[in-house]
Amino acid sequence: MSVPSIAARLGHRFADPNLLRTALTHRSFGTPNNERLEFLGDGILDCVIAAALYARFPDLPEGDLSRLRANLVRQDTLHRLALDLELGAALRLGEGELKSGGAQRPSILADALEALFGAIYLDAGFEPAAATVLRLYAPLLDALIPGKAGKDAKTGLQEWLQGRKKPLPRYLLLETSGAAHAQSFTVACELADPPLRTQGRGGSRRVAEQDAAEKALEALTT
Repeated sequence: MSVPSIAARLGHRFADPNLLRTALTHRSFGTPNNERLEFLGDGILDCVIAAALYARFPDLPEGDLSRLRANLVRQDTLHRLALDLELGAALRLGEGELKSGGAQRPSILADALEALFGAIYLDAGFEPAAATVLRLYAPLLDALIPGKAGKDAKTGLQEWLQGRKKPLPRYLLLETSGAAHAQSFTVACELADPPLRTQGRGGSRRVAEQDAAEKALEALTT
């Protein structure tokens, strides 16, 4: 995917294309790279998500708000959003990272997405950067349930099934691929009642199981 295509998916037209290019440049490619922009974007993301949760849930105590924020800004969540944007296809990586699957590595994709938030801030200011964050996070924010603050997908799925006296899910490892330092796992989540099978992927088996559970819970509750 081209660099301009990523800008279009983000919904921001860069006045300074060099900022966009730098945000998509991993340190393995050379300098300037996106590490400083990632630092900036991380702070912007924390602020925007904290403000959104504060406004959305006026009665939640600080502890619940903190857990919700932690789940939303963690690497797993950023990785999924980056995959939806097909961000990996636009990254500039060194030859070694390209060969080892760096374009799909959760840490690299998550850092690049935060770097993009930082780049938008430098290019146009806080409001456009915040708008981009909120646009990408809108489905996740809309799906939050205050009473379930901080609960992960596997816990949520288990509680949904237990509350209806249904059998608990089974998680099956379907595939492991990639080099030892950059493995990708594919896991199935199988339900007996109601009959349902979803698949999840991630940089660890735990992440893949969470992804599969999230898809199962979404199918059951929508």
